[in-house]
This record gives sequence, structure tokens and C-alpha cells, in this order.
Amino acid sequence: MEQTYAIELQNITKRFGSVVANDKINLSVRKGEILCVLGENGSGKTTLMNMISGIYYPEEGRITVDGREVKIRSPKDSFDLGIGMVHQHFKLVDILTAAENIVLGLPGKQVIDMKKVVADINALAAKYGFDIDPTQKIYKMSVSQKQTVEIVKMLYRGARILILDEPTAVLTPQESERLFEVLRNMKEDGCSILLITHKLQEVLAVSDRVSILRKGHYIDTVETKDATVASLTEMMVGAKVDLNIERPEPQNRKKRLDLRGVTCTTKDGIRKLEAATLSIYGGEILGIAGIAGSGQKELLEAIAGLEPVSEGSITFYPDDKDPKNITNLDVAKIRKLGVRLAFVPEDRLGMGLVSSMNMTDNMMLRSYRRGKSEFLDRKTPGKLAAKIKNQLEIVTPSISAPVGRMSGGNVQKVLVGREIAQKPKVLMVAYPTRGIDINSSYTIYHLLNEQKKKGIAVICVIEDLDVLMELCDRIVVLCGGKITGVVDGRTAKKEELGVLMTQQAEGGTDGE
Repeated sequence: MEQTYAIELQNITKRFGSVVANDKINLSVRKGEILCVLGENGSGKTTLMNMISGIYYPEEGRITVDGREVKIRSPKDSFDLGIGMVHQHFKLVDILTAAENIVLGLPGKQVIDMKKVVADINALAAKYGFDIDPTQKIYKMSVSQKQTVEIVKMLYRGARILILDEPTAVLTPQESERLFEVLRNMKEDGCSILLITHKLQEVLAVSDRVSILRKGHYIDTVETKDATVASLTEMMVGAKVDLNIERPEPQNRKKRLDLRGVTCTTKDGIRKLEAATLSIYGGEILGIAGIAGSGQKELLEAIAGLEPVSEGSITFYPDDKDPKNITNLDVAKIRKLGVRLAFVPEDRLGMGLVSSMNMTDNMMLRSYRRGKSEFLDRKTPGKLAAKIKNQLEIVTPSISAPVGRMSGGNVQKVLVGREIAQKPKVLMVAYPTRGIDINSSYTIYHLLNEQKKKGIAVICVIEDLDVLMELCDRIVVLCGGKITGVVDGRTAKKEELGVLMTQQAEGGTDGE
């Protein structure tokens, strides 16, 4: 008997000008299964999901839902077919309650019986195991609670096919496991789930099958029980990849930074970072763990001279010279003191690079103050751009092409390469591999280790705890703006980090 799929894509092709994003893709999702879609950056995953959810329309091919050919020309068409997509960036109104967000925009009566809505939401929560308070305001919720609202919103509107884009990117291990338990319950009820994630251990833990895309082409679909991290990586990349992250022992550890009671406060008086006390050493990689918004951004930006410090001090220790107090000095003044800091921010194309500029111009942004005449030197940054392109194997037509046209992984390589080229004493990187494929990720890890070997103090914010425990010498955990623990990266346990990420500290922890 022929199987009827919840959704089936046949020879789906999508072009953007001369670029073929999806080339004759075939993909099928069974009823009551979790299918993971894997691929490097630029493999066509997002384009494909956008066609299923009605954002794009394919030039060629056919889509069938429950065995019936359909046309999905808009998100409304997708909703009407029972398809819902939960994006990485939530689409919720902060001042409304969970229940109000869930029914917002639904057709029907002008006056809605909110008591019935709340009762229906509670029934859905009980059925699948969601932890949700329909009357709670969105702005009071944690990231995982907001994600729950987005999923319940789709189910409330009748979705039986759910697409989740990087759903665990900002969750603790405990929150991720709770999400997986809910997804398994949904699967048992006959829902079909399409999961996009770069975390291969999660793929193996939760999926039934895995489909792999490479450079816009469909490669294969395999049963998860027959797959390994190595086999999936090889299919994604098209070659064997060494998945071991090097972690040499720190050599000649030398204190580079000393933070004492550092507090950062908003204009409204809210403390985003509170009494952070921490020593940072050259020749080691210091990892920073925490749920999104726990003070990671403020910690790095306070050191970089981008975030005002309301209390406490930051001291830099040069080689064989007197310590320098850099508290509340701006970037130019820090540089004038001879303090060499490099910062790779979370916002690559906002704070880091200018998307409309090419590689050479973006190199010049970092060094334009050194110009000695009205005519800026383009030769030196041009050579640097070419060197970074070759060394890091950056995929771009030329160093004259705008960086905004590159994939996320290549943009990140440009940014990291530029900052490392400044030969800093302290290198700070925020989410250096977020949204980046596994091959590019390991290139970045290798670069960070190379800096560590040179005696540079590397501070690294990464959301993947497995990577933190494999890469870092020490791990600082932040929760609610406070340091709740400093652990040895070689002996740390994921469960221990998860507890510290959700545990408010009584006072600042000494991070020696």
C-alpha cells in the first residue's frame, strides 16, 4: 500500500537571478515523524522552508499535502493547509498576554471569549506537556516560555505540520530536553515536525530521519538510527571532516584583565550586569555561558569601551608595564593607551561590518585612523583582505564584492580574520559560530586555538555547551546579570552548567 505523506516536495526549484538556491529538491515528511533538515550555510535549507511556509514560490516542481497537490502562494495559504513555522526571532507583542498573542489576527468575532481561549490553551498544554500561563505578559517571560507561546499559537490555529528553525539556539540543556519531550508527544499525536538545527547531537537524539542538502541540491535522506555525527557531517560537506576540537594546555598564563565589581545599568536603573568580578589570562580560552540576555553582551562591551560602567573597575595588564585602568574609556582612548583589544560582536553586519562595503573597505574601517594624509591607503588593507580570503577559504567572487552578499559563515570569517590581523592581546568573540555550518565552525575553533597558543587572552561567548566544554579552559556562567559560577572546562558537566544558568547568585562570584 502506497504511503500518504503529510507533505511531499517533488523537483522543487527556486532561482534568484542567476543563482539557483534549490535545484530539483525532493523531500517528504511522514505523518507522525520528526524530520531534521541538515546542510551547510548556503545549502538552501531556509529557502526551501520559506517555500513551504508561503514566503517564496517555486519556479518548478510540485508540493502535495496529504496526497493532494497544492499551491502555496502566501503564508495564509500555508496556514490554511495546517502548516506553521516558528522562526528563530519570535513574532510576539510584548505588552500582550500569551493568550492575546495566540488569538491575535484570527478571523471571526470582534468580541472574543477570552475565558474559552484560556481554557482551550490549557487543554492543549495538558495534551502535549507544555508549561504555559495563558494570562502572563510576554515581556515577563523567559526565552523558552516565548518559544512555547509561538508553538502553541501554531497548534491553536490548527497546524499539524510544524517547522522549527534552530529552536534550541538560546535554551539551556534542561529547557531543550523539555522541548524535545513536547515534540515527541506531538509526534505521538500524529503531528509532523520539520526541524532545522546545526547541533548534530540533537539531531541524533530527537529525529526519526535526516535529510541532507548541499549547495542547493538534495543529497539523501537517512534513518537516524543508522547515522552518526561523522556520517552526517561527511554528507553535508562532501568530504571527511576532523570533528575533534583541539584544547592544548595553557602555557605561560599571564593576567591580562581584572574586573572588580563591574556593574552596568540602563537609563531606567535596571542592572544588566551586576558586581562582576573576574580575572582573565593570556594563553587561555575563557568561555561564557548563559541564557540569552544574561549579561554576556554587557560584559564584553564594557571591556571593549562600548558599554558604560556604573560601578567597579576594569584593569588591563600590559607586558612588563604598569597596569592601566580602562574603565569607561572609549575605543579610541583605549587604543591610544596602547591597549590592544579586538572584538567580534554578535551583530556581524550591524556593529561588525558594513554589508554594502567590500572586504578591502571593511579592513580599512579598523585602521583608517592611521592614515597620514587626505588620501587613504588602500594597498595595505587590500593585501590583508586577499590574505584573509585565501587563508580562511572565504567564498566570494572577489575581495571587491560587497560582504552583504556572502553567506553567514563567510561573513564571520571576514570579521574574525580582520580582528585577529590586529594582533591583539585580548580577543573577544560573541557567538562566533551561531548559524554557521559545521565545517566553518571548526575553522573558527582552530583560529581561536591558534590565538591562545600565541599567548592571547581569548574570551568566547558560545551557546552550545558541548562546544564550550570541549574548547574552553575555564567557563564563566552568567544568570540574570550575575556570575553564578566559574568552572574548569575539562571537568565541567552539562547539567552543572544548566543549573548555574538558571540559578540566581546571592552575590558576585570571584572568577579567579
